[in-house]
Parts: sequence; C-alpha cells; structure tokens
Amino acid sequence: MTKHAIRHFRLQPSSANAGIPQWPSYTGESKLVGQSSNGRLTVYVDPTLGPQGLANANSLLKDADRVIDANDAIFGTTGGPTSVIIFALDGHKDGSGGADHGGCDYNVGAAIEVCAAFGEPQRVSALFEAELSECSMGGNLCGLNTGEALSRWCAMEISDNALSDFATGPAWVAGGQKNFVDQIDPTDQNPESTGCGMVFISWLQSLGFALNQIAPAMADLGDGGTFATLYNHLTQKDASSAWADFMAAVGALSAPISDDDPFAGVTPQVASLQGVSRESAERLLSIVMDSLAAGHSAERLADRLAGAMAMAKVASPKRRAPAKACTLGSHRLGRAA
Repeated sequence: MTKHAIRHFRLQPSSANAGIPQWPSYTGESKLVGQSSNGRLTVYVDPTLGPQGLANANSLLKDADRVIDANDAIFGTTGGPTSVIIFALDGHKDGSGGADHGGCDYNVGAAIEVCAAFGEPQRVSALFEAELSECSMGGNLCGLNTGEALSRWCAMEISDNALSDFATGPAWVAGGQKNFVDQIDPTDQNPESTGCGMVFISWLQSLGFALNQIAPAMADLGDGGTFATLYNHLTQKDASSAWADFMAAVGALSAPISDDDPFAGVTPQVASLQGVSRESAERLLSIVMDSLAAGHSAERLADRLAGAMAMAKVASPKRRAPAKACTLGSHRLGRAA
C-alpha cells in the first residue's frame, strides 16, 4: 500500500548545496557519491548512515547501468537523467520505508528518494526501479492503480522479486477479489486494486505476453486504459470478456494466491515461430542478448521469448502522444499494511 500523502519539494538550505536536487521530503545533508558510467544516474547518500549507507550507494552506482538499460528495454524508450538520495526513509534501514519521487516523468520526477537497505543492495536497486519506471510512463498512469501495479512489476522484473514483502496480491484476495479490471481505481494507495493489477499482469505473462510488451501498451493507453482494454489490445479479444477470463484462470490455480506472481509456474501459451518476420526474429535475438546481460533466469528468458513470439502476430501499439504535464506531488511506494 502506498503512503501517498502529498509532499511538496523543499529547497536545500544553503548555497553550499547548489546543484543538489530538491528532494520530495529529505532535508538533511546530501553527500555526493558519484555518477553512473552511462551518466544517467547521480547518487547521493545521507552521511549519517555511515559505512553501510555508503555501501548501499556504491552498490546502486555499480548496478545503475544494468537497471537503467533494463528499464529502457521494458518500455522501449530511452529515459532521461535522474538523481537518487539514499536515507532512512521513515526511519527504516531495511528497505521497508519504500521509495518516493515527485511526479511520473523525467521533468518533475527525476529526484528520487530510496530507503536504505543495509546489506541488501538488490532491494535498493528494486526501489530505484519502481520510481524510475514511473518516470518512463511519460506522465501517464500517474497516481492510478494501473501505474502502481506496473511500477511494482518492473521492480520485480529487474530484481528477482527483491521486494516480496511489498506484495499486494493477497490483499486483493482478502478484500473479496473486487473487479478492478473493468474500472480504474484513481489512487495508488489501495493495496486491493494494486493487488488485482499485479495478479492480472502475472496472468497476462502466462498467456505469453512479456513485460516489455505490457508496459509500453499500458503507457500508450494512458490514464483511461483499464486492464480490460489492455487485454483487448494484446489479445484482440473483446474487452468485455477480460474479467470473466481472468477470474476463470484465477479459479483454476492450484494454490491460493500468496504473492504477486501466482501464475509464475503456468506454462505460457506460446505462438509458433512459423511466419515470424525478420524484424521479429531480430527482436527475439535482442531479447536473448538483453536477458543474458541482465542475468535473468532461464525461466524468465523463456517467458520473455514466449511473449515476444506471441506478440509477433499482434499489431504494435501506436507511439504514445505527448502526455499531459505530470502533477507535482509525492508518488510513494510503500508496503501493504
């Protein structure tokens, strides 16, 4: 559940801090740690965290190029520069404080706050990706359950589910499995609607659609795009059947939903390679190389290839129109209560 209280930017207090980003909430000293080798991420740390906080910052610097490249691959776009401050968000030093930024694009959302996670660098990378992915949504899906679910899935994808304790799928089940497929919940604070989205995206991947097809389609559909319209876009099936088809699949699961990826063990419905174009074949090769570079498991690589083959016969989404200006305010990733 996101703690989406509005937080206004505060100016850094002295001229000695000139050039330091205006963080959504952090007002302490921002110690510069360095810049990633691709120049797209600048990392700061709260110096009061000591050696363990600095270790988190250095680990993120080393991992930044991988995360940023993976995020670009997920959305099919090239993002802009960002900055990150690592500190004890809400007093936590295990990553459970979540992450925050000021808006869902690279203009107002590029100053990212990430909770320290002593000894667990993969959690810091995952929290960074959760906010970075929202910047890549280009001002769309901002503050909606659709965007929140997508950003959490991006974090899961690049970190081998390092934020498993943030799962919201069980909250959707506990709340009676309400229908957030045919309607958008205009908040990113509701674990039930976020959880429905997480499980729905898990199901779409079991149908053979990889996250790097789902993410740009969702961003292109924009704020008015429900999960039902996403289903229609990807499968060419009527949107009105999405909820019934989804719930039938949920009912057929062999175990109760206990995480955000209950369809992980379901064999994707793979399209045949017959008739795949040269362009699609080159895309398959690109996915293999990208997954090898990112260190994906064999299972995740198979899922991505299955999705790409299925998508080869589905019309590509139109490039998204310029989005509305993203509203300045906190976009906070937090754990379900």
